[in-house]
Amino acid sequence: MLEVRTSPHTTGEFTRGVFATENIAKGEIFHKAPVVTYPNEDHVHIEQTIIEDYVFNFGANHGALVLGYGSLFNHSYTPNAVYELNFEELTVDFYAYTDIVPGEEILINYNGEPDCDDPLWFTEEPEQS
Repeated sequence: MLEVRTSPHTTGEFTRGVFATENIAKGEIFHKAPVVTYPNEDHVHIEQTIIEDYVFNFGANHGALVLGYGSLFNHSYTPNAVYELNFEELTVDFYAYTDIVPGEEILINYNGEPDCDDPLWFTEEPEQS
């Protein structure tokens, strides 16, 4: 159902994205990504690694390394997929927000809500001191 390929939505060293290999209907769950959680106070250690670019907030008190394809979906302000945190199963569940066809890259809004157009943390201007 999913495969990793080179994405036109990324640049730099890591240019991967996740693509559909078959039709995925709007509303269909297509991936349940297990997570490894850690308390927020440990994030200072994660910030020292490349892993910081791949973790999710997992509730108010935890971050999570999302396994499977979960941390490889690219961002779009017009996503075709959404995700929900599943605290009971310790997963991030990904759903089609629109119909997705084979060969289409699966994109999520990193802000968590499909219509949120807030600037992303990695595109904000650094504060001047």
